[in-house]
Amino acid sequence: MGVPAFFRWLSRKYPSIIVNCVEEKPKECNGVKIPVDASKPNPNDVEFDNLYLDMNGIIHPCTHPEDKPAPKNEDEMMVAIFEYIDRLFNIVRPRRLLYMAIDGVAPRAKMNQQRSRRFRASKEGMEAAVEKQRVREEILAKGGFLPPEEIKERFDSNCITPGTEFMDNLAKCLRYYIADRLNNDPGWKNLTVILSDASAPGEGEHKIMDYIRRQRAQPNHDPNTHHCLCGADADLIMLGLATHEPNFTIIREEFKPNKPKPCGLCNQFGHEVKDCEGLPREKKGKHDELADSLPCAEGEFIFLRLNVLREYLERELTMASLPFTFDVERSIDDWVFMCFFVGNDFLPHLPSLEIREGAIDRLVNIYKNVVHKTGGYLTESGYVNLQRVQMIMLAVGEVEDSIFKKRKDDEDSFRRRQKEKRKRMKRDQPAFTPSGILTPHALGSRNSPGSQVASNPRQAAYEMRMQNNSSPSISPNTSFTSDGSPSPIGGIKRKAEDSDSEPEPEDNVRLWEAGWKQRYYKNKFDVDAADEKFRRKVVQSYVEGLCWVLRYYYQGCASWKWYYPFHYAPFASDFEGIADMPSDFEKGTKPFKPLEQLMGVFPAASGNFLPPSWRKLMSDPDSSIIDFYPEDFAIDLNGKKYAWQGVALLPFVDERRLRAALEEVYPDLTPEENRRNSLGGDVLFVGKHHPLHDFILELYQTGSAEPVDVPPELCHGIQGKFSLDEEAILPDQVVCSPVPMLRDLTQNTAISINFKDPQFAEDYIFKAVLLPGARKPAAVLKPSDWEKSSNGRQWKPQLGFNRDRRPVHLDQAAFRTLGHVMPRGSGAGMYSNAAPPPATYQGNLYRPLLRGQAQIPKLMSNMRPQDSWRGPPPLFQQQRFDRGVGAEPLLPWNRMIQTQNAAFPPNQYQMLAGPGGYPPRRDDRGGRQSLHRAWSWELKSGFPR
Repeated sequence: MGVPAFFRWLSRKYPSIIVNCVEEKPKECNGVKIPVDASKPNPNDVEFDNLYLDMNGIIHPCTHPEDKPAPKNEDEMMVAIFEYIDRLFNIVRPRRLLYMAIDGVAPRAKMNQQRSRRFRASKEGMEAAVEKQRVREEILAKGGFLPPEEIKERFDSNCITPGTEFMDNLAKCLRYYIADRLNNDPGWKNLTVILSDASAPGEGEHKIMDYIRRQRAQPNHDPNTHHCLCGADADLIMLGLATHEPNFTIIREEFKPNKPKPCGLCNQFGHEVKDCEGLPREKKGKHDELADSLPCAEGEFIFLRLNVLREYLERELTMASLPFTFDVERSIDDWVFMCFFVGNDFLPHLPSLEIREGAIDRLVNIYKNVVHKTGGYLTESGYVNLQRVQMIMLAVGEVEDSIFKKRKDDEDSFRRRQKEKRKRMKRDQPAFTPSGILTPHALGSRNSPGSQVASNPRQAAYEMRMQNNSSPSISPNTSFTSDGSPSPIGGIKRKAEDSDSEPEPEDNVRLWEAGWKQRYYKNKFDVDAADEKFRRKVVQSYVEGLCWVLRYYYQGCASWKWYYPFHYAPFASDFEGIADMPSDFEKGTKPFKPLEQLMGVFPAASGNFLPPSWRKLMSDPDSSIIDFYPEDFAIDLNGKKYAWQGVALLPFVDERRLRAALEEVYPDLTPEENRRNSLGGDVLFVGKHHPLHDFILELYQTGSAEPVDVPPELCHGIQGKFSLDEEAILPDQVVCSPVPMLRDLTQNTAISINFKDPQFAEDYIFKAVLLPGARKPAAVLKPSDWEKSSNGRQWKPQLGFNRDRRPVHLDQAAFRTLGHVMPRGSGAGMYSNAAPPPATYQGNLYRPLLRGQAQIPKLMSNMRPQDSWRGPPPLFQQQRFDRGVGAEPLLPWNRMIQTQNAAFPPNQYQMLAGPGGYPPRRDDRGGRQSLHRAWSWELKSGFPR
């Protein structure tokens, strides 16, 4: 399912599920960076037990970021990954478990999507390189300016696939990283860490879900464990709901569409390669001091509270006068299942169901309308009742024709409005755009570095008008600089578009016209719609897919071999007679090996990651499987506008033919390649303070050859099997750094061991229910929250999990106090409208002193609360006790003190140091205390003294 579309729909319909993260930044004292102490209470007013990282969502943005310069080499990529994990850890601060899962070999159903993505990436990369070279030559031929082309090998993101040397090196680096943090970070002191690298089969998020399912089935599992899962995929929301854990939160980077990207030729922002003109880079700041700063800030993180989403769904799915007992857990499972129809990673979405057209709401309404006919729920613990699903689908099929017609009417209406908008913009646009000192600026940005300010705007306007009148030879659309000379870059009249509308891709199916079903099957499947046998085969495959996906989410992989063998989905009206279709899967199937998967998903252009003889099978014209690797392929837009939204028409890989071809080249593998081609498992790490440390150390000392049960009483109820690791990290042994810029661990006390989840019989069913003893979190939603998504006002997420957190602000009396001590007249002081330059005053509690000015706390209302001076708590504020902190009350003031640098004694908050590291004198009348007294007096009296 499309991540942006689903997330946009979800956040608009259920806005209260989103919470902005409170994040503490590392402080800097006397040039020394002081890291965040993650052992202290979480500033988000919540304590998490377990943090799970879907690592592929971290690896990709760290290795080839879209909104900033890419790392220069693999070592910088690894350091960027370490820093990203550190940042997430400092926000979440798990107290029991950190589980890091990298995508391993995927089921065949997922490999088809991976194959499509990797072939697209290779094709787009080559096309972009050719286009970039063409534009470069054109610009240089016209005398344009471009920086010298960097001679460096293009990073092929396809290497982020199990079996490559990159993924093998990543696993080694993460082992080093975990050992380093267990030795040196107090926040990791009592933590259990599990690493599931790319050698362990399964997608990262599904390995995490499998771990949770198997631990939930153990008698020692704590049913009130608070889970936090990091990842940006939309299916994580479904997976979190499928666990039926009452405390489940997802953390992800806030999705911001249309992020600025630098041009690939001149590295400037504001245009793409095809629009590059080869202009010299403009100076940023008076002395070009902002040359290396990016126009976009560091991405912020948000929490998605699934317990609040459960509240929304319970209210929405509750039905009156049911012929059966209402069960909210079963209703949520049905909602998850219905979301599969609008698209997922394993099946194409039905033609009549689009998220942006309200498809999920339509399905829910039909579900509630026909529930009296179905007589029960659609699913149970991951198994589907096809007879009831058939009723839902046929009800959708009855309105398919009207859906297609409405879609066409909406598209025509949108194009008409866009055409009218373009005409209106042409009619209303100014004759010229002024530049220089009269260039329009955003509010508060005139005092930013690099901007020009007129000392006398009226005089400047008069001179400009006179210059215009006395120079008839100059075009009226020309603007002028401050000295009256024509500006070569300002006052350029906007170009009119060549046409009022963009060319639309040809649509031969025309779903809005009669005969749409016949045309669809003829164009997409190349068969006649009257071929009932073929249509039934397509529907049966799709129904199998729905059953497979739901089983995958709730029970694990039902078959590693199954996949949907078509590029397109059937219509909802075709789902007739599906109740009798079988939905069983072949048992005992095994996943591909890593190098076999590479052969199944890689294009020939990425063959350099494979052994030479294997690579030859992808490019040799005489290869028996050469048809699996087309150099070019068609992309069917399928009603969409952009190529990335279309369907890549690639041939499906025949597993039998692939294995037969690989049998001939298997003997060519080196011992190192054979090692990378083998399947591995999970590794568990603990530090010297963990109760498991001595137990694991004793296993190594005795040399136990048989797997040993994990003692659950030593690690918060975790159960499974331990077995000795040949490449283990052991105490008193040096841990060599795989990254040259990082130091070796010469005094290591951490230890690692192989870990295997509890095993169950193949036909065991994990129950999708709330566990006995589970306590539902207190209700969060208020009556007003139900209408937030439709009241027309802009809704802003709360900060942290405490909805009563008071944002930092200044009242009228505080501003009067600032007026006494701030310089007047200039209007451009510390509290002017102009924003400070990027990377200025980061992490400091105070701003630097201006000449002759008293020290003022940073009290700006637009600052984040954790970075602002809060002042003592109000008398009416009650004490709050955080879990795991003992009896120490955590008032807002105490929390602020705990986040300060360790160099300052926590009981001497009156002596907090300023920028130079020196505490203000107690008798300094211009210092903080005198200001605080004046401020407090005005707050009480309401007027300045």
